[in-house]
Amino acid sequence: MEIHQFATSLTYGDAISDEMLEIQKVLKEKGYKSEIFIRFYEPKMAKYMRDYREYKKISSPQNVVIFHFSIGSPVSKMFFRIPDRRIMIYHNITPYEFFLDYHRILARECYKGRLEIKLFIDKVDLALGDSEFNRKELEVFGYTNTGVQPLLLNFSKFDQEGDPVVQKLFSNGKWTILFVGRMIPNKKFEDVIKTFYFYKKYFNPNSQLILAGDFRGMERYFAVLRDLVERLELNDVHFTGHVEFSELIAYFRLAHVYLSMSEHEGFGVPLLESFYMKIPVVAYAAGAVEETMNSGGILLREKDFFKTAVLLDILNRDEAFRKDVISSQLKALEKYKRENVGRTLLNHIERVSIG
Repeated sequence: MEIHQFATSLTYGDAISDEMLEIQKVLKEKGYKSEIFIRFYEPKMAKYMRDYREYKKISSPQNVVIFHFSIGSPVSKMFFRIPDRRIMIYHNITPYEFFLDYHRILARECYKGRLEIKLFIDKVDLALGDSEFNRKELEVFGYTNTGVQPLLLNFSKFDQEGDPVVQKLFSNGKWTILFVGRMIPNKKFEDVIKTFYFYKKYFNPNSQLILAGDFRGMERYFAVLRDLVERLELNDVHFTGHVEFSELIAYFRLAHVYLSMSEHEGFGVPLLESFYMKIPVVAYAAGAVEETMNSGGILLREKDFFKTAVLLDILNRDEAFRKDVISSQLKALEKYKRENVGRTLLNHIERVSIG
């Protein structure tokens, strides 16, 4: 039996792309032949993939194919037709309403994607969500044979020094609030900015906010955020744009707190990366955030920017409280140990292969 993966794209630094590489490592460690079949890829990722159209040459009813669902792709059409045993992993599709004012094409694709996923209901042997939140969505869509497969993450890659230029630029003695994510409307960057406004004005003028995320394709939303910063007359708000991994490590090492006000998350990888980097996390309980945090960090049940600023001030001033929060996060990470998540993956594959 060979176990391969399908996906629309393989991108450097992308959480799902990173997971595909980790899944491949686990499978190869167990002796399986395992390759990744892709439609689009960044040049630096070429050595990790094969063109999805080549899969017909090795397709077999004895194989298992893991498909990372993506919207509007010929890869999914091939997945329909192969005789292999099929597992689909659903990483969630952001509701189209978030994009209506900023990116009509993306809004359309997200709308179509949530229709397209229903086409797989009787065409997969097992449908997995990478969180219970996503698994429940699969049930709503009509899937009956479902399960949960958390993202397989390699935290050890953070055990290195960050980019020295970033370190030098932002090591300025200021208390640093960090948020990491692609600059899209559901992430609610504007709510992070509003919280920072109250924190900086009323509690700690010697503070800075770093918003690390690519805004290419979302220039209209980015312009709205820049306008908000200007209207609030805020200094020390830094938009990084796309960052290389060494730069991301540097931003994590600079951060005193990680603040998420996102309103739709199918998982939330930067939350766990912050846990690993021993950065206290304050996050709004939307989507799979509460599940991902696994009782670690601080969960916000409502959005009150001033109260959240008060909480940030407590984290800054109360060292014992800060240590307790970090301790809760490290305990929560036990669930995501590579051996635990890898074992879950192999159990799902066994469930399909003997079925």
